[in-house]
Amino acid sequence: MRILFFDDFKLGVLAGDAVVDVSRVVGDIPHVGPHDLISGLIARFADYRERLEQAARNAPGVPVSRVRIRPPLPKPANLVCMAVNYMEDGTRPEPAPINAFLKTPSAVIGDGDTMVLPDAPATIFEGEAEVALVIGARASHVSAATAMDHVFGYVGFIDGSARGLPPAGNTFYQMKSRDTFAPLGPWIVTADEVPDPHRLQVRLRVNGEVKQDFNTSDMAHRIPRCIEWVTSIHALEPGDVLATGTNHRGLSALQDGDLVELETERLGRLRVRVRDDLKRTWARETRLERQQKGLEGLTPQLTGKYAPAPR
Repeated sequence: MRILFFDDFKLGVLAGDAVVDVSRVVGDIPHVGPHDLISGLIARFADYRERLEQAARNAPGVPVSRVRIRPPLPKPANLVCMAVNYMEDGTRPEPAPINAFLKTPSAVIGDGDTMVLPDAPATIFEGEAEVALVIGARASHVSAATAMDHVFGYVGFIDGSARGLPPAGNTFYQMKSRDTFAPLGPWIVTADEVPDPHRLQVRLRVNGEVKQDFNTSDMAHRIPRCIEWVTSIHALEPGDVLATGTNHRGLSALQDGDLVELETERLGRLRVRVRDDLKRTWARETRLERQQKGLEGLTPQLTGKYAPAPR
């Protein structure tokens, strides 16, 4: 099942190319806002699934092209992101130590929304293509053997990053938690429709050009281990999001006017625009292309505020 919010945060189920409004089906779930509603539905999904499926079969739908898709999880209580969690096409000799960071839930935006690059002296702005999982049942100190029992579904995720901010070493919070730096969507796909989340092809296009193209089989610490490790630190609740990391080799600079499209096998396509009021520019090269040219470091800023002074 594919579950989404649309227009003024009506709850919908995707039936083919149409969205069926199922708001009445879940109207008795206590909530004060859309995230309470989706979290409540996830926690009670066994009680509502049959009614949702029936509504999707029998109620009229609206073509998805005629609605505004909203973030399917507008403000998850926890948005955890795994760090350096890919083998980078075999170029890493061994997995990096398991690690993660928290991203502010208020950074979440949805399909068709705009990622805004801040007025900050970042070396580069990047958007990392990721598969994220949605927690379905409270998970605290769970074992890897039982971890998948706590997964409700999956969703596309773009991890916005403002890299190289001073001072050196003062990184994850100011790099990752900027407003609009957590595009999520377009909908939640329930776990039964994703037989193996470790065999999904992930592609990220910028203005139609493929920049990232990798498979989740390259994941270093697999989902059960990620859940085991994160829940050894703190509990995850229904509706929480755990993003599984990216293959960094295809990352490139995001800049004003870009159309970024994340297409993930079985999960759909998430599209966002990029706005930079400072109109800064970078070369359109990926990290891999830069490496192949024998160049060190990240792509330098070419023009605009914070560009290096000419020598």
